[in-house]
Amino acid sequence: MANQREPEWKLPPVCQLGFVVNDIEKACEYYTSTFGIGPFTVLDEVDMGGAILRGKPVSTKIKVAFAKSGEIDVEFIQPLQGENLYTEFLATKGEGIHHVGFQIEDMDAAMAEFARRGLAPVFHHDMGVMDFAYFDTSEFGGLMVEFLHWKHA
Repeated sequence: MANQREPEWKLPPVCQLGFVVNDIEKACEYYTSTFGIGPFTVLDEVDMGGAILRGKPVSTKIKVAFAKSGEIDVEFIQPLQGENLYTEFLATKGEGIHHVGFQIEDMDAAMAEFARRGLAPVFHHDMGVMDFAYFDTSEFGGLMVEFLHWKHA
């Protein structure tokens, strides 16, 4: 293995593994019955209108399911309508693991740090209660990185 140097900046521990699927109910049932992950909380329709995909606003809806596996959230995403990263993923790679997520306390600082490293968000949105931003790091390991920032009341 090549010599590894200490990072100048370190992300918090991974908090989420995100999978893109064609059928959330089927994925939830399989992961629950086969691996004991669950129960899943399913959000039947999440309107992500106004999300920014590669610099342009998009109108899109998804279906999402979440369950805990230890400290990690397992997330299934099923695109329902419109253009987004998930429809692109299904079209080019099929179903599978799409991203690793990190819970970020200061979204502006984290995004500035990634920008300093030459990474701009390819898909992001302020959803009111939380912000998310995806960065295309798939060249190194095949996955996207997602920043999640839950806003505190």
